[in-house]
Formats: sequence, C-alpha cells, structure tokens
Amino acid sequence: MRHHVLALAIAATAGAAAPSVAVAQTPSAAQGNVLTLTDALALARRNNPTLANSVNARRNAAANVRAANGAFLPSVNSSFGGGYREGRQTFFQGQGFGSTNDQLSTDASASANLNLSLGALNDRRAVKAEQEATESDIASAEVTVRNNVVNQYLAALQAQASANLQDTLLTTTDAQLQLARARLQVGSGTQLDVQRAEVAHGQQRVASLRARNTVQVELVRLFQQIGVAYVPGTILDANLPAPPALELQSVLDMAKRANPNLGALKMREESARRQVSSAKSGYYPSLSLQAGVSAFTNRFTNTGQLIDQAQASTLSSRNACIRSEEVRARLQLANNLAQCEGIAFTPAAEQAIRNSQGKYPFDFTRNPYSVSASLSLPLFNGFRREQQIEQAQVQRRNAENNTRGQELRVTADVTAAHLQLNTAQQAVEIQEQNVRTARTALSLAQERYRVGAISIVDLVQARGDYERAETDRITAIYDVQRAFAALENAVGRPLR
Repeated sequence: MRHHVLALAIAATAGAAAPSVAVAQTPSAAQGNVLTLTDALALARRNNPTLANSVNARRNAAANVRAANGAFLPSVNSSFGGGYREGRQTFFQGQGFGSTNDQLSTDASASANLNLSLGALNDRRAVKAEQEATESDIASAEVTVRNNVVNQYLAALQAQASANLQDTLLTTTDAQLQLARARLQVGSGTQLDVQRAEVAHGQQRVASLRARNTVQVELVRLFQQIGVAYVPGTILDANLPAPPALELQSVLDMAKRANPNLGALKMREESARRQVSSAKSGYYPSLSLQAGVSAFTNRFTNTGQLIDQAQASTLSSRNACIRSEEVRARLQLANNLAQCEGIAFTPAAEQAIRNSQGKYPFDFTRNPYSVSASLSLPLFNGFRREQQIEQAQVQRRNAENNTRGQELRVTADVTAAHLQLNTAQQAVEIQEQNVRTARTALSLAQERYRVGAISIVDLVQARGDYERAETDRITAIYDVQRAFAALENAVGRPLR
C-alpha cells in the first residue's frame, strides 16, 4: 500500500517536474471581453481627458487665426438709443430756452473703421505659425497618451504572465507536498520535510494570490489611462508583434521630420521671427479709414400744445403783418394788407403737425454721412519701439535655442532607446537559456529528492532558482516591448 501511494505521488510530481510558462496566450471569446492594444489606443484617443484638453486648444488657435484675419476687415459698430426730456425751459441770463412740452426722441448710427499696417500682416503670419505649433502640441499629446497606454498595457500583460507563472509554481509545490507526504508514509521521508513542503506550498499560495491581485490593479490603471471606467472580466491580447529591425540613422532622420515637440518649437521659432518683423513695422506708416452715418426722430407728448403754439404763432405773424402794412398804408406806400388777411392756421397745417409726430420712433431723419482717411507715420514714442524690437529679438533667439536643444534631446533619446532595444533583445536570448538550464536543474532536483539523494531544502532552492529565472525571462520579454515603445515615443510616431 505504501509503495502504491508513493508511485502515485511520483507520477503527479513527474507531471509537474518541468513547468513551462507561456508569456503569450490567445484568449478565447468565452473567457471574457478581449481588449487588444489597438482597441485600447483607439479608446484612449477618444476618451483620455488629458488628450481632450489638448485637442480643445485647437479651437483657441482657430479663433486666434480668425481674429488675425479680421484685422483686414473693417470693424462695424451700430447704436440705437432713445430719450425723454421733461417739458421745462432752461434759463440763461434771464432768457428761457427749450420747449415746455415733454419730448421723446430716438437716434441711430452706424460706423465702419479699418486700420491697415504691416504689423497686422506679420501678426497674422505669426498666429498662423502658432496654429501649426498647436497642432504639433496635440500630436505630442497623442504620442504621450499612446506611450502611457502602451506601457500600462505591457505592465498588465507582464503581471498576467507573472500570475500564470505563480499558478504553475503553485501546482508544482502542491505536487512536492504530496510527494513529501508519500515518502513519509513509506518511511523514506521525515515529518520535517512535510512541514517544509507545507510552508513552501502556503507561501506559494500567497504569492499566487498577490500576483492575481496585481493583475487586477494593473487593469484598473490601464482603464484609467484609457479614460473609461474599468470593465471587470476584461482579457488582454498578449499576441504582440515583434519589433521590426530598424537602422539607427533612418530612425534619427524620421524623428527629425516627425517629432511633434520639435515641430512645435520650429513653428514657435517662425512665430518669433514674425513678431520681430511686427515690432519693426512700428517705423512704417499705417492707414486708417472711417465712415459713418446717423439719423434721429422725435415727438412731443402733448400734440395739442404744439397745435396751440402753432396757432398762436400764426396769429402773431398775421397781426405783425397787418400792423406793418397799415403803417405803410398811412405813409401812402405800396402795401400787401390783403395778403396779411390771408394768413391763417388751416386744418392742413394742423394735420401736418399731427403727421410729424407720427414719425416716432423709427421714421428717422438722416444726418449727413461722413467719410475720412488718414495716414499716420510715427516719429518718436520714447524708445518704446526699440524696446519692443529688442524684446522680440530676445524671444526669437530663445526660440532658436529651444529648437536646437530639442534637436539634441531627440537625437539623444532616439539613440538611447535604440541601444536599449538592442540590449533588451539580446537579454531575452540569454534569459531563455537561463530558464532552460533552471528547468533542467529543477527536474533533476525533483528526481534526486524522489530517490532520497537530496533534502526538501535543496528541492525548494531549485524551485526558487527556476522561479527567478522564469521571472527574469518574462521581464526581459516585456522589456523589449517597452524599449520599442520608448523608441516610438522618442521618434514621435508609431514605427509599425
């Protein structure tokens, strides 16, 4: 019976004698929702908050360009107003002025103004350069988000591969525990070996539990980088393509053309040059054109009072005419006394007064329009032009230095990333050889422990050596992907 139990334990151990962990496993649809790296990047482009903020800068840049173009169009202003004046006279030096009738009034005006200068032309070109720099900033933000998502995706995949390794090792420690118990039953083992195997198995259970928890944490962080809520049960696609072979010089040439940070600085350098030209345009004349027209209308609130005043004025004129003509008649001069008798306030005159009050508020009487043009040439403004030119030239030199510094940074980053990629690829080959050696050593240790040639301590040591070698291999594999992602980030565009 003891030999039968030992044979079963040995068979179980032999099945787990050479554990092999696959880093990339193709998930099936039944396991859950599969999120590929391509899908993750597409979701991040639509949902990442940081990238959305960067894209919003495009609207500001477009508005600035429209405003710069608007400098070549006339500014048009219009106004419409109304007023009320109490019917009370104003007295000056004993004389009364103004109407005693309440008055309502409206007025309207429209004006256009256009200023043309070389400074406005250079400002427009500077704003256009800033708009292109904004587009480069958006591209840079997309590259940054892509790099963050790729690195987090790789971190989650590596955690998943490490969890698979820990699960495999858990199976191994369980088999070793069963073997230790079987040996104890047949009298070839000790209780101490069983207890050590139990401790090793318990520690491995904890390691496996923590590894699975790390996978979930990395998945949560991945969805955070994407910009959406975490979806439980999501499975990542570990079938990542191998990085292509790239020559350093071709990658450097590509980076100088495509790096968005470098492109943004070049555009800002161009904008700074235009700002210098704009500052120098202060020595040149500017043309200003203006045109305007206005109109008004008013009415009195008491039309009857106007009619009474008109009647009184007509009667006064008639009486004055009669007195004047009577004097001429007494002096035996020619006179028009008959015409004076014809002076009277007619119903037509009364109706004309009533009609004049009906123009309020929109039947305007136009004032004369005005058109003017002026050409101004600045002569001296207290050295403010010279100050503005010097400040613009300093900004241009700073922009040139920033561009040169970014070119050096891009060259260094691309070169370092390319070297790191080559080193990581070589390290994978070495780590795979180490894993093969550690797996062979673990198999030998298990066989030797089965026949009683070594203790459980030696077996645990061999398993630990294999775990470290396999962990280093997994790290090396994903270091290659991370190094390639760093190279893409340094170049500023995808390379596959």
